[in-house]
Amino acid sequence: MRHSDQKYIEALVTNDRILLEEIYRKFAGKIKGMVLKNNGTETDAADIFQEALVSIYRKARDQNFELLCPFEAFLYLICKNLWLKELSKRKLLPVQFDEDGMDLGDDSVKLAEECMVQEQRMQLLHEKVAELGDSCQQLLRLSWEGKSMEEVAQILGMTYGYARKKKAGCMEKLITLVKQAPQFSFLKW
Repeated sequence: MRHSDQKYIEALVTNDRILLEEIYRKFAGKIKGMVLKNNGTETDAADIFQEALVSIYRKARDQNFELLCPFEAFLYLICKNLWLKELSKRKLLPVQFDEDGMDLGDDSVKLAEECMVQEQRMQLLHEKVAELGDSCQQLLRLSWEGKSMEEVAQILGMTYGYARKKKAGCMEKLITLVKQAPQFSFLKW
């Protein structure tokens, strides 16, 4: 179910200055504290915060992203992951992340993590669908749009029986591609 903090996602897409200022006012200081506690500078914190907002903006603009958890928890996890990548590049691990000062709550963090995993799953699925042939892509998309197999067969100029058989083959190939992806085991399928 869509979270009430979706307003922040929409503010990024529509460039709503009032809500953008609220995002900076409410969340930038907390991200700054996290980065400073983990071998970073104020400049690093500003860069990470900005990079996270741009990332969220791109997701929302390109994929009609719906927030299913508190924005603060989602933003924190994105910033944390970006900062961990940066620290890894700089070879400055290990670090300690103290989520206590964030007022996130265990449920919010868990929900945000689940939201990010779901987003990564969808990204993997989209990548693997793109690797299928055009006819498989078209057949699967039509069926996922809620069209009956009779409608799909008619649109694609196939018999009903062939469309069902083709869909089963396409799904089998898609499942194989997804399972062969290196990130498959990390996405808790």
